[in-house]
Amino acid sequence: MLKFLAKFFKRTKKNIPKHKSRYLIVSGILILIIILVSGIVYSLVKSHQQKNLEKETASQTKNIYADFLLEVYDTIQQNYWNKISDEQLTSLYKLAAQKLLGQEQNLPSNDKNGLAQMVEEITKNMDEAKKKEFSAQIANLVLVNLQPFGRSALKKEQLEQQLTEKVKNINPESDLYKTLGIGEGASQEELDKAYQEKINELEPQQNTSTEAKDQLEKIQYAYRVLSDAQSKEIYDETKSEPTVSGKLMSPEILYLNISKISPTTLEDLKRETDKFDAGENLNTLILDLRGNIGGSLDMLQYLLGPFIGPNRYAFEIFQQGNYDPFKTKFGWLPGMVRYKKVAVLIDGKTQSSAEVMATALKEYNVGVLVGTKTKGWGTIEKVYELKNQINDSEKYSVFLVNHLTIRDDMLPIEENGVEPVINIEDTNWKKQLSAYFDNNNIIKAIEGVLKSEPGKI
Repeated sequence: MLKFLAKFFKRTKKNIPKHKSRYLIVSGILILIIILVSGIVYSLVKSHQQKNLEKETASQTKNIYADFLLEVYDTIQQNYWNKISDEQLTSLYKLAAQKLLGQEQNLPSNDKNGLAQMVEEITKNMDEAKKKEFSAQIANLVLVNLQPFGRSALKKEQLEQQLTEKVKNINPESDLYKTLGIGEGASQEELDKAYQEKINELEPQQNTSTEAKDQLEKIQYAYRVLSDAQSKEIYDETKSEPTVSGKLMSPEILYLNISKISPTTLEDLKRETDKFDAGENLNTLILDLRGNIGGSLDMLQYLLGPFIGPNRYAFEIFQQGNYDPFKTKFGWLPGMVRYKKVAVLIDGKTQSSAEVMATALKEYNVGVLVGTKTKGWGTIEKVYELKNQINDSEKYSVFLVNHLTIRDDMLPIEENGVEPVINIEDTNWKKQLSAYFDNNNIIKAIEGVLKSEPGKI
């Protein structure tokens, strides 16, 4: 640049007056100084920006574990079923850290800033692998210790898929066709042949072999599902197993077992009741919810409609002081209208949304609840994805209890369960039941069902 300017002024000096020449030389020098100064300033600014970027990046790397734990903190505080203060939540983090490290920890303040400082102090001398392990463990310990204990947790990515399959009644470890030893989509003739061969093989062994007895039950179940055209079609398309099964116990009594509440349960209920919707004497329903582990709470807005009618308040859920009511979104089923006498069977294994269904039927006097108190598992859980991750190879999410379900008396189902109207642990239960059913055949049928396992009468 200097050589270029020198040559330029030397050429122009010959062609212009002396005073103008000096002016141009001074101007050129000033321009050169400005260019040089601008270049230096630009370099300094870029250098400063780069240092800031490096500092920011280093800071982010340093705080990634604190950021992860603070996001878990926010997720809990915003979505947990109960209100939880900063003091309560930071205390849980502190106790979790002390349990993991085996020594007292300093929490500078009972808020997020104090938590961040504690985490940074604890992890500053750890290697990256140890930081990842510690952060995941402390998050999980905090979640597990939220009430109800053990319901919430830090989970890995595959959890949501597992929950979806569970709700849809899909068993990834089971194949009904393989159970029968035939190919997928087999004809009814092939089903009949395979079933009979298995029965002939296992029946002689069932009294002496527990394994043979269990296998026989699986064979019978697989055949029952696949030999029904509608349930076979659903299974072939979605791998969803039916959740409702029925059996006519007498011309006046139908037995229905609902094993789980899934997106297909309403269709399953319609299909089963349509099968038996015939005859003038059929007017009594034994609805078996024993052992029902629940499932899709949203489905109850549809499933309760055939029992209590459309646009009726079906259930309520509770979160942080607020009660949210839900109405039915479906109405009566033609195949259900005929049942004027209904007994609803429950036990200690009836849980979750099945308990919500039982308390709704009790509240609307749809049927008489018979059995023992339900499990008292009245929580609703949800998966919350996390933006701040600590491990490139594993994606974590928060599995959190975000609502409680409510009984007809406005108490939470959690820990309280749903009480039967007729408790079969009472020695006079059959006499009490006769006040609701004056037909001895109905009482005997209920007694017989209670002696058998759900769905296996």
